[in-house]
Amino acid sequence: MNVAEIFGSNVFSESVMKERLPKKVFDEVMHVMKNGGQISMASADVVANAMKDWAVEKGATHYSHWFQPLTGITAEKHDAFITVPENGKTLLQLSGKQLIMGEPDASSFPSGGLRATHYARGYTAWDITSPAFVKEQAAGVILCIPTVFVSYTGEALDQKTPLLRSMEAINEQAMRIVRLFGNTSATKVIASVGPEQEYFLVDRQKYLKRRDLIYTGRTLFGAPAPKGQELEDQYFGSIRERVGAYMKDLNTELWKMGITATAQHNEVAPAQHEMAPIYTTANIAVDNNQLAMETMKRVATRHGLVCLLHEKPYAGVNGSGKHNNWSIGTDTGENLIDPGDDPSSNLRFLLILACIMKAVDTHADLLRQSSANVGNDHRLGADEAPPAIISIFLGDQLEDIVEQIVKHGTADAAKKGGTLDTGVSFVPLLNKDATDRNRTSPFAFTGNKFEFRMVGSSDSIASANTTLHAVVAEAFCDAADILEKSTNFDEDVKKLIAEYMTKHQRILFKGNGYSEEWIEEAARRGLPNLRYMVDTVPALTTDKAVKLFEKFNIYTRAELESRAEIMYATYSKSINIEAQTMIHMAGKHYVPTAVTYTTKLAQSIAAVSSVGVDSSVQQELLNDCTVLLKRMKEALKKLIADVEAVTKIQDVCEMAHAFHDIIVPDMVHLRTPVDELELFVDKKEWPVPTYGDLMFEV
Repeated sequence: MNVAEIFGSNVFSESVMKERLPKKVFDEVMHVMKNGGQISMASADVVANAMKDWAVEKGATHYSHWFQPLTGITAEKHDAFITVPENGKTLLQLSGKQLIMGEPDASSFPSGGLRATHYARGYTAWDITSPAFVKEQAAGVILCIPTVFVSYTGEALDQKTPLLRSMEAINEQAMRIVRLFGNTSATKVIASVGPEQEYFLVDRQKYLKRRDLIYTGRTLFGAPAPKGQELEDQYFGSIRERVGAYMKDLNTELWKMGITATAQHNEVAPAQHEMAPIYTTANIAVDNNQLAMETMKRVATRHGLVCLLHEKPYAGVNGSGKHNNWSIGTDTGENLIDPGDDPSSNLRFLLILACIMKAVDTHADLLRQSSANVGNDHRLGADEAPPAIISIFLGDQLEDIVEQIVKHGTADAAKKGGTLDTGVSFVPLLNKDATDRNRTSPFAFTGNKFEFRMVGSSDSIASANTTLHAVVAEAFCDAADILEKSTNFDEDVKKLIAEYMTKHQRILFKGNGYSEEWIEEAARRGLPNLRYMVDTVPALTTDKAVKLFEKFNIYTRAELESRAEIMYATYSKSINIEAQTMIHMAGKHYVPTAVTYTTKLAQSIAAVSSVGVDSSVQQELLNDCTVLLKRMKEALKKLIADVEAVTKIQDVCEMAHAFHDIIVPDMVHLRTPVDELELFVDKKEWPVPTYGDLMFEV
């Protein structure tokens, strides 16, 4: 396989457009892509026809406006290229109007009250900055046109519209900072993202025997396997043949769609893996990550596997996240988060760093909210993911500079990395970084970027980056408002850097984020600890948040309120599905298994006792099993009653909190006796595959 030949072969890329479009039309498209504005309808017709011809040559029969509603996944409706036959001949057509705009039913997607059911109209609109592509699937080859999705009255009903708005905001505000330092050649600041994607694989036949995996994406029951990740032998270990074949096939599919999948390796937990791409523009990174998750699932089926993207498929081992590596740079190639050789004297970098410190500290609650979903409640703070408390790790070099500035107003020098001698004569000296890494930090500086490590594996990265752009844009705006009026720029910028770093130094933390001491220390510092999803939702609609998002036209108050309502509703619906699944599995699988097993034990006791042999072991087992069966039945009964009561609550916020406070503990109480029972019931009689079956037989 020649990677260079297949890479991007299914993408209507800039090079394809340059080859297929008239120069005037191509130049118009490129101008709009880079500078904004509207493409003429005449040019849209030319682009649409060229796009259709290209797709048809690849076997496409349909096109689709591909968008990202507030369901967390993507949506598409396929329309054939065929037109009404004329003179017995059917023509294939895609018009400029069809390319630019579509009209899906907006009432059937989550809107949080923005759209009543009887008001159905919504619009998809072409995102010219994200290239069209073809998807090869069982339904055929489909031309997919990335779009935004808005209501009839203009509210954003998707993840992409706010993201694109936020990218414009950070571009505008960051350019003000760039200009302050004398750069007149750059015309744009671009946010770039590289999301590392973690996932689990499980054998499909075993998966189909687990109703919890099918309905919820995670195991709701399951005793620990004799071996988990204790030996740390899975991480970066040799990739199993079956998994390797899957990864090879996955890479091919991703490369064809222009997704720069590079890293692949085993992750920490058994049957857990990771795929990481190269950085790209934020909105394209969001599109690519959504495509990657779809492709991971589809390719897994070909190999008799299922790809699990839930944040915590298995209790007791590491869950899956999506490390959001974020940076900003100019269109002339400057990375604005690169400290350079001597960060202590790099005033532009220090101002940007100070602004980021201010942004993260001021809006820690919003950043935490941007990474909140139901699955992440099981992962954050659970010894393999960052805690729910937002903090920044800068490393020794930058923290030392910050400390110097806070104490003295300026920094004299920066710590150097030096070299590392391994002690082996024929191994070269290693260039040592100026700082170590901290894997427990939720927001860590990693050399020339920040790694926001809280995002969950199944989640879209759109929300996290929208919020990140907004909070940083606000800090840049505040700084630019002050410095653009300065009459002594060098003195005033140093003063502002020192002011921001002093005021927001509390957000810096370089210790163990998993420790109980940090929780206590964070509380003393006044940092928010929003442990669960339901705790994060109010951050969306505070006066502070509304002011921030409305200032940069990213969200309106109505859009924020709708998203808060959707989050509450999603939480309740998800936990209800999990509870109903547990009720089903307990009633249909585990209770009958326990009854059968106790019956066999009772029969065994009678048989053994009848011949005068000691049956105390069987009696002890019977007693233990009976106790667990009783606990199971009582917990099941309580869960059923509580679910019935909670689902009658009318207020979405109150219902979500009731599911968290009542139903989640009920589920734990039901799971515990089932998991204990699994440890001594005959494996042949256990009704579902165990953790050992699921994680080690892939």
